[in-house]
Amino acid sequence: MQMGPSSPLSASARLFRFLLLGLPPSLDGQGTEQSPSKLGKAAMADGDAVMAMMAMIVNSAATILRSLRGSYLDSRRFSTMESRRSSAPGFMGRSSTTVPRPKGSAYLGVDVGTGSARAGVFNSEGKLLGLATSPIQMWKEGDCVEQSSTDIWLTVCAAVRAACKNANISGAEICGIGFAATCSLVAIGADDSPVSVSWSGDARRNVIVWMDHRAIDQAERINATKSPVLQHVGGALSPEMQPPKLLWVKENLKESWAVAFRWMDLSDWLTYSFLSSALGPQAMTLGAYAQPYANGPIWVTPIYNMLILLIPKPWMLAAGMIFFGKKLDLVTSSMASMPRLELGLLEGTPVGTSVIDAHAGGIGVLQSVPRELVHPQAEEKPDAGEVVEEDELSNRMVLVCGTSTCHMAVTKEKLFIPGVWGPYWSAMIPQYWLIEGGQSATGGLLEHLVEDHAIAPLLGNRAVLQKISIYEVLNNILDNLANDASVPHRSALTKELHVLPDFHGNRSPKADPRSKGMVSGMTLDSSEVGVALLYLAALQSIAYGTRQIVEHLAAHGLKVDTFIACGGLSKNRVYLQEHADILGCPVTLPRETECVLLGGAIIGAVAAKKYVSIDSAMIALNAPGLVVQPSKDIKIKKYHDAKYEIFKSLYEQQCAFREVMAKALE
Repeated sequence: MQMGPSSPLSASARLFRFLLLGLPPSLDGQGTEQSPSKLGKAAMADGDAVMAMMAMIVNSAATILRSLRGSYLDSRRFSTMESRRSSAPGFMGRSSTTVPRPKGSAYLGVDVGTGSARAGVFNSEGKLLGLATSPIQMWKEGDCVEQSSTDIWLTVCAAVRAACKNANISGAEICGIGFAATCSLVAIGADDSPVSVSWSGDARRNVIVWMDHRAIDQAERINATKSPVLQHVGGALSPEMQPPKLLWVKENLKESWAVAFRWMDLSDWLTYSFLSSALGPQAMTLGAYAQPYANGPIWVTPIYNMLILLIPKPWMLAAGMIFFGKKLDLVTSSMASMPRLELGLLEGTPVGTSVIDAHAGGIGVLQSVPRELVHPQAEEKPDAGEVVEEDELSNRMVLVCGTSTCHMAVTKEKLFIPGVWGPYWSAMIPQYWLIEGGQSATGGLLEHLVEDHAIAPLLGNRAVLQKISIYEVLNNILDNLANDASVPHRSALTKELHVLPDFHGNRSPKADPRSKGMVSGMTLDSSEVGVALLYLAALQSIAYGTRQIVEHLAAHGLKVDTFIACGGLSKNRVYLQEHADILGCPVTLPRETECVLLGGAIIGAVAAKKYVSIDSAMIALNAPGLVVQPSKDIKIKKYHDAKYEIFKSLYEQQCAFREVMAKALE
């Protein structure tokens, strides 16, 4: 299958493109890779359009377009990492020889999540051979959440080496690698040293984590411009996106803003680090894109005036584009071999374009729906080269549910839906528009309610003794409570307890970062039963939020009826059953539970030329697992329908309360 007319972009990169340049994916709409001269001529044809916004940093607009998913590389060596690399766990120094690659295929996926770096090794059938996790340090101070890129790289090295060891293979057997990461923002200087993004001034803290909400005011000011390009993010920027965070740094950390030479999306920084900046200027993958509108490309004058960006001719820094799924390792040098040695891999190991973690999850699961659910007459999945019919993808939603949940659907139709990010062309699946809903705190909310509860240590001890998770301990408590003859079904345990899960704002469909969590029906009960009921009510509220997103999409022309779940929460049986019951549809699990890692491995396999495209690799390596069916009990449906109405009213009440108090403070 031909790749789409643009390189798919990470969430922050799409924002840079749409909100800073005001440009959708492709200049000519035909999928043609544009040279810098063509880009320049097209831009000059728009007159003032040359004052584009993509130049985020005073010294180099190139650093901003690094956020594009097609990994952007320049000729500077990752010099300051060399000294710390020599002390990385298992670092063995440089190798002067290349070990012949053995027969057989193993692919490596790396996922840098909110709290840990994980690595997984997969075979040619997409089966997990070995897995390892390494924790990441995090600093939380109010709305500010920060990490260290140095710490992240060392945890990645540890996870990769441990995963290979657990898979009982050597690094020489890894044929390709792909990176995925959260939409976090990395700041580095001209010498690639970390630049602080923290009030503390601590240079180690050079990563603004995706969930950081320091830039709410900046996001609201950008949204107040009512720019037409905001339709590509559901009508409003989230403070979790990169432009508001960049504006916050510019306004509040002036020294860091002046020193920062590169701003990168975390996934792209990982690829940049892996390649050790070894590519020369001729191989830089910077690019700007335009897609025809009725009156030509949109340029966002109010936004770029607000950010005061100083590079007037961004196309001069562009030098082509490496498309999604393509190999990035274009040259070999001693410096380029260093990161591979740290990871225990061979020099020359191919690496594919990086992706954000949620998109990697989509790549790892979208072809995991059992054929009998799609075509009851079909007995087998399609062959790796078979083109999948549109209706087999356009009605599916992937729930990547971890600390947060991303609700991702693809469609052939270009749909603009308020409160939902996108449409983004070929951003996850080639030749499809990606639509992204989301909930900012799901697994994070459960952790807050359960693991910060006074009784958590007792539950934790029980979990250790029983060799299960603390959440399965709670699930067992709920099962016992539901066995009481007076309880019609487990869900009914929360008839007097209602939760609005917006403890970290509402990403979709309200696009309201100021929304707060609400609980109705709390008592003084601090027992294990009390926390179990609160936990169940929170689980249900998360599922109601998913239902609200699904209904919102349907109201705007995108109907989904097939759900595929992956991520940490997909391992929770009650979470899955509540979703199936509340959505009224089956929820499919993939055969492999580590789907974000599989998505990264698929990217590595395509980079290694084991498959001709992302599509064919997905068909070959995705596989279905358990299907959770919704209850057929009409009483359960009636119960959830009633509780869903209460769920929606909680947000309406909160908005009314806000208005009352705002008037009181006038």
